[in-house]
Amino acid sequence: MEKKIVKKRHRKYDAQFKEGAVKQIENGQKVSSVAQALGISEVLLYQWRKRSQGSSTGDTSEVELLRKQVKQLETERDILKKALTIFSR
Repeated sequence: MEKKIVKKRHRKYDAQFKEGAVKQIENGQKVSSVAQALGISEVLLYQWRKRSQGSSTGDTSEVELLRKQVKQLETERDILKKALTIFSR
């Protein structure tokens, strides 16, 4: 008797598909129902959700950094304006 070895193929999903699945979860649908509807495992959905949350926190820190830079540049601009008024007298 010979046993057949069946290799599972890993399906690749594009970013748009992943984002759509994660948005369904964020909109209040259960992970199990979304996974079943899309024909994927719940574990995969949890991984995608975790990655999407990780990327959004990276964006938040970048925004905070940019806000600090804007504030610093505005302060420098104000100092230069005051210096200009003092020297133009």
